[in-house]
Amino acid sequence: MTIFEGSFSQAESLRFALVIARFNDLITNKLVEGCQDCLKRHGVDVNPQGTQVDYAWVPGCFELPLVARQLAITNRYDAIICLGAVIRGQTPHFDYVASEVSKGIAATGFQTGVPVIFGVITADTMQQALERAGIKSNHGWGYGMDALEMASLMRQVKSASTANHYPNPAIEPTNHHTLSASFQEAVAEPSSE
Repeated sequence: MTIFEGSFSQAESLRFALVIARFNDLITNKLVEGCQDCLKRHGVDVNPQGTQVDYAWVPGCFELPLVARQLAITNRYDAIICLGAVIRGQTPHFDYVASEVSKGIAATGFQTGVPVIFGVITADTMQQALERAGIKSNHGWGYGMDALEMASLMRQVKSASTANHYPNPAIEPTNHHTLSASFQEAVAEPSSE
């Protein structure tokens, strides 16, 4: 029996991309700081001029999945961290954005095999978002930890798969029988019609 478990050490060889929404930058800048602090304390060079972390700024959360996917398909990164904040307003806009962003980020990871961390705060108020981005705690730190663990874990799994000549033909990359219809649509390849 093999047990795979991500590690938080030996991060010096890992590469990350941070995709950050500019909208609600009061929140997202704090998330970036927390994430950088975590990665740096685990041996990652977070300097924008360095070679371990690349940064991509997008207008808002809705654009996070597109840029994350484009970065993931380059095969340059061990994990991608999407950072943003969606705060409820007076219209249903919040529900649409939060739903589509979460689906898009999840689909990116499933489609590419690259861990894509959902670092998007969804809050009812600005106060709630601020509490999650630094007043009470900084979730950016946790998103950094998630990325470190998943990057390490996926390296182990991929290494074992290569060494043992996997994948197992009985296991499909996406089992459409167990996924909801809306999620199937999100991960479906575009038709050639």
